[in-house]
Amino acid sequence: MAGNRPFNPVLSSGARELLKWLALLTMTGDHVAKVLFGGYLPVVSELGRIAFPLFALVMACNLAQPGADLGKSIRRLAAWGLVAQPLHAWAFGYWLPLNILLTFALAAVAVHALANNRPLLLLLAAGMAPMLVDYQWAGVGFVLLGWIAFRHRAWWLLLGGLGAVCWANHNGWALLAIPVVLAAARVPWRLPRWRWAFYGYYVGHLAVLALYVHLHV
Repeated sequence: MAGNRPFNPVLSSGARELLKWLALLTMTGDHVAKVLFGGYLPVVSELGRIAFPLFALVMACNLAQPGADLGKSIRRLAAWGLVAQPLHAWAFGYWLPLNILLTFALAAVAVHALANNRPLLLLLAAGMAPMLVDYQWAGVGFVLLGWIAFRHRAWWLLLGGLGAVCWANHNGWALLAIPVVLAAARVPWRLPRWRWAFYGYYVGHLAVLALYVHLHV
């Protein structure tokens, strides 16, 4: 850190983009390990545990930005999640829990409900529906806590959310996301945003894995 400049924990747009692609890389390795190597590949599978917290923090930070369009985020995540779900089921051999884009769509609904004082919708999005999606209550709750943390700079909430993710994983490897995020936050990254490339990559890598499974049945 240069001089006495205070550390700003809010992630810049470039830092969020970098974290998103690091999350995609580690997620891809984890998925390849599951499909091609029977579920586990040393180091690759451990690194895969940081993918969800990185995605969740980027999403929480994006939703906390002034003027964020929650409705648009919900529709986009839900649409791409529905497109991805058959490929996800084909690649991994199960329909439930639903893929991570639908986890994030549900989390965005929960944020919308909390932001607009809609307790019944919040109960549905954060209390009942998470049983259907990947990372379940820990996943939806982490995004929701992250949104509150970024809005009010209550960073201690992130530790609670990350603890829940570790509980869901049955290990502590997700804690590796902390130094990754801190490193990205300290550097003024300037990277272009490729929003549609992210969704296309997610669906595309599932299609490749599903094709592999189909050819090797």
